[in-house]
Amino acid sequence: MKNNILIAPMMDWTDRHCRYFFRLLSPSAFLYTEMVTAAAIHHGDADRFLRFNDAEHPVALQLGGSNAEWMASATRKAAAYGYDEININVGCPSDRVQSGQFGACLMAQPEIVAECLNAMQAETDLPVTVKTRIGIDDDDSDEFLHRFVDCVAAAGCRKFIVHARIAVLQGLSPKDNRTIPPLNYDRVYGLKHRYPELEIVINGGLAEIERIDAALQHVDGAMIGRQVYHRPYFLAELEHHFNPESQLPDRREIVMGMLPYVESVTAAGEPLQRVTRHMLGLYAGQPGARAWRRYISEHAHRPDAGTEVLTDALNAMPIAA
Repeated sequence: MKNNILIAPMMDWTDRHCRYFFRLLSPSAFLYTEMVTAAAIHHGDADRFLRFNDAEHPVALQLGGSNAEWMASATRKAAAYGYDEININVGCPSDRVQSGQFGACLMAQPEIVAECLNAMQAETDLPVTVKTRIGIDDDDSDEFLHRFVDCVAAAGCRKFIVHARIAVLQGLSPKDNRTIPPLNYDRVYGLKHRYPELEIVINGGLAEIERIDAALQHVDGAMIGRQVYHRPYFLAELEHHFNPESQLPDRREIVMGMLPYVESVTAAGEPLQRVTRHMLGLYAGQPGARAWRRYISEHAHRPDAGTEVLTDALNAMPIAA
């Protein structure tokens, strides 16, 4: 499978533990970190936000910010960690994002995004890309979207990841922004037609393999979000679909493959729950899924919890996993 399947940056979800788990499910998917603010890296403990496991490659760091100096500083530090791409968040409608003057609200200020992009590119040879939406509030015309892409592409951006919904910045919660604004895939397909030289990746509502296949007839890549988080094995199914010669892994095999990583995490003093919370959906839709979730939920929070919680959870399932 080429890197035309990407896993969306999801705040509070796609941390380094989640990404390691996802990598076992798919050797090829392009992974993205949860958004990190440039200010946090520029002013704070950069290692806390930037460290990751080499097994995660290919992996991109998503940055949020509108201060070109801070975005450049964060890019310089991130490049030293070995990321494969730096992505600018121009799509998140969260209140936390708007108050910091980044995210989807920056679609109305493409010159600021272009300034940040130029400053970041001066610090690295890595691709600097943009994740955005098809519009914001009442600015949902092709003209508005094209003005944004024209400006940012002129600054050197060659890859746009586009959520096929507008962002409603006033009146809708971030959760509602993921479902209430209607999907408009044709707007994203139109970008690829208008800008054939750019890499266009579509995002939003891609929860079935058939829909992903259809989208890839029109654009260069598909980014999958919550479907993969709530039903992680879907990622393994995608890998097998696009790379038929690969063997579809057994779920138990994935769990056993996580054990050495879990040992290293708990040995470093991190709670087991930080890893296992990402694994709860592994058996979604399968016999024994409820027992799997229940056992982990009831035992992973204990201070001395280790790999035995996962092996015991497998044994607690009424049907052999």
